[in-house]
Amino acid sequence: MKKLLLLVFISVTNLSCTEKKIKMQAYMSPSCGCCKKWVTHLEENGFEVESIFRENMRSIKSKYNIAQDQISCHTGIVGSYFIEGHVPASDIKKLISENPNIAGLTVPGMPAGLNVPGMETVNRNANYNVLSVSKDGSTKVWKNYN
Repeated sequence: MKKLLLLVFISVTNLSCTEKKIKMQAYMSPSCGCCKKWVTHLEENGFEVESIFRENMRSIKSKYNIAQDQISCHTGIVGSYFIEGHVPASDIKKLISENPNIAGLTVPGMPAGLNVPGMETVNRNANYNVLSVSKDGSTKVWKNYN
């Protein structure tokens, strides 16, 4: 009986230790501190992020058809989706889990607040939306934070 319990414990422990990380690329300026903080937020929440530093981000935004009113300082790529700006890890995980037929998620601009990963520069929460971007470029609210 003790051997069986030990085997069950080892099996359960190994499952939690081998949990697969979500791979993502993050394109950002080498001098952007909030981008690096966002990457840290992702890594702390189960992502394996490859940071790709670029001085000019326009080509990345164009490549993924991210409209001017949807842009922020950095662009992430996970699977076939783009992640523009300070999108929380929980929303990216939901995106991957649900696998909707959209182009990506965006938090346009750079809202500042304790609830915006990488933008915790003020001592209050921000009221902002994470938007889903359809393949035709239209948007709708994915999640509201207030």
